[in-house]
Order: sequence, then C-alpha cells, then structure tokens
Amino acid sequence: MDSLSWKIFFDGLAPVFRTLILGTLSYIGLVILLRSSGKRTLSKMNAFDFVVTVALGSTLASILTSRTVSLLQGLLALALLILLQLINAFLSVRWRWYQSLLKAQPTLLFFQGRFLRDAMRKQRVSEEEILAAMRTHGVAEPSAVDAVILETEGTLSVLKQHAATRSALSALGVDTERPATEIKSEQ
Repeated sequence: MDSLSWKIFFDGLAPVFRTLILGTLSYIGLVILLRSSGKRTLSKMNAFDFVVTVALGSTLASILTSRTVSLLQGLLALALLILLQLINAFLSVRWRWYQSLLKAQPTLLFFQGRFLRDAMRKQRVSEEEILAAMRTHGVAEPSAVDAVILETEGTLSVLKQHAATRSALSALGVDTERPATEIKSEQ
C-alpha cells in the first residue's frame, strides 16, 4: 500500500484529537442547549419535531466530522435549530391555524367494532397494526374496544369499551368524519 491509500484508515493524530475534543464539547453544548430549552424540544414527535431532531443530529455529525465547521459555528447552528423549534412551539400554542400547519389532526381508525377502512388506507395503517395496538393495551377482543385513534405523532391510542362516542371524540379534536362509502356499507 502506498502512503496515500493508508490515509483512509489513519490520517494522523490531529484529526483524532480534533474529533475527541469537538465531540465532547459539542455534546456538552447540545445537552446544555436542550436542557435550557425545556421539555417541549424533545417531546413526542410529530413530523416537524422529527425533522428538527434529524437536523440536530446532522448538525452534530457535521461538527464532529467536517474540518471546515468550527465548534462555535456548530454550536450556533444547534442553538438556531432549537430557537426555531421554540418559536414554532410558541406560535402553535397561541394560534390554532399555525398549529394546524405543523401538526396533523388525530384520526379515528376503528370505532365500535368496525375498522374504518378508508381512514386506514388514507393514513397507511393496516388492520394488523390496529390489532397489535389493542394487544399492547391489554385487549384480547376487538369488541372490547370503542375506538382506536392514530395520534398526531404516529402512536395508536386505544379507548376501551364505553369510553368513547363520536361526539366525545370530536370534542377531543379527533377527525371522526366517515366517507360516504363506509356509511352506505352500514345500511
């Protein structure tokens, strides 16, 4: 092997020490930023929260591996992402229309013994996933369940029998609209 090809395995101690030092400092900086930003920054994720989390990870990786990104520049990028997340949380709490831009509405997928197939298809959730959610919640019989709801962050909530009506679910912000094809199939 010539010396050029050997560099893909080891390029000297300077890059190793840089990664160790910047990795440690940027990790400490990220922990401090996340702790000071509050619980909301790392809450259960909706699609927007997921994008921010991926961006934080990507930024941290850039600090660790890119020779062109300084520690200060990387920490500033992390702080900017967290600040933007806090601004979005602030705005979505104050204006419902803004929240609806960032978050999906919970969707009813199973109601009083019936799978709502159109809603399941639209949300790309299978019957097996709904049954698995029931088992996870300690339910062995689908007839013992009033409703299964796909929450905004992608989890499935299971409401046991006599716990839900369509009007009660609507009051909780759940999309309970049934397409005409499902209403016709009940007649």
